[in-house]
Amino acid sequence: MKYYAFALLISVLVTSGCRDTDQTPCNAVAVTTKAPAAETSALKQYIDANKIVATADDRGFYYTIQSPGTGTKPTVCSDVTVNYVGKLTNNTTFDSGNSVSFGLSQLIIGWQEGIPLIAPGGKITLYLPPSLAYGSQAQGSIPANSILVFQIDLLRIN
Repeated sequence: MKYYAFALLISVLVTSGCRDTDQTPCNAVAVTTKAPAAETSALKQYIDANKIVATADDRGFYYTIQSPGTGTKPTVCSDVTVNYVGKLTNNTTFDSGNSVSFGLSQLIIGWQEGIPLIAPGGKITLYLPPSLAYGSQAQGSIPANSILVFQIDLLRIN
């Protein structure tokens, strides 16, 4: 778990270190990726079997907002600072972090779509199908084609 968090942190630092100091504005558009029906169905089965109260998003993920936060919501172009815990559906924690900053556009699609649903101070749980997470690629202790559950506290937009 710590290896995965370290690897993630290094990759973020490397990619952010490669930015030019004279950056042009972010031209990213809203993410429109939708999960395939088979993944959405498997995720719904997990939600139903565990009696989770969550909202279905048209893009194929589910979410529960524990607190909406206040102020302006981030966009895919935002840099954000979060506390998070990532778990597999068997409740095994595969990663976590406190006061970690990321460029939202550099993260998995599920985070790009889910985090903008809350404002700073908000708390959300994202239930992501594989295509909105790591897909068919195993990542450290995350098996390929895994449904992932993230508990995220949006501390601030940087």
